[in-house]
Amino acid sequence: MSVPPKPETPPANDAPEGVLTRRTPWWRNWKVMLPLWLGIAVLVGLGLHFNVDRGVIAGSVVAIGLISNAFAWLLGVIALVPVIGPVIVKVLSIGFIWLLNAVGYLVSYIAIRRGYSKDVLTYRGLTVAIIIGIVIGFVLGKLI
Repeated sequence: MSVPPKPETPPANDAPEGVLTRRTPWWRNWKVMLPLWLGIAVLVGLGLHFNVDRGVIAGSVVAIGLISNAFAWLLGVIALVPVIGPVIVKVLSIGFIWLLNAVGYLVSYIAIRRGYSKDVLTYRGLTVAIIIGIVIGFVLGKLI
């Protein structure tokens, strides 16, 4: 009984024979993600130039970003900046700020529908000021 010959395949990444190499997943490869982000930027620019509805543009960017893990890659790139990069990533990923902002938008929508648009502007400005204060305090607390 004879053993069939092994097919000859070249080693990946010019590694010596017998050495296992691990390929980077496509969502971590900068050669994929950088053109993806450039494409998103170009499409957003074209959409704004041709007066496409901003909700459609935002929804498309969120859908593409979530499907392709582009947001995670961008946060990883930001985290590479020494000292301030990891702090920025931590601030952007604080769930409390995201939750506060989401509740603010929901309340704004309801208040505007009931005719309180001037009050909404006042409290949204106050909310943005509070969020900026929290972020500045968090950054200063991490740096000091």
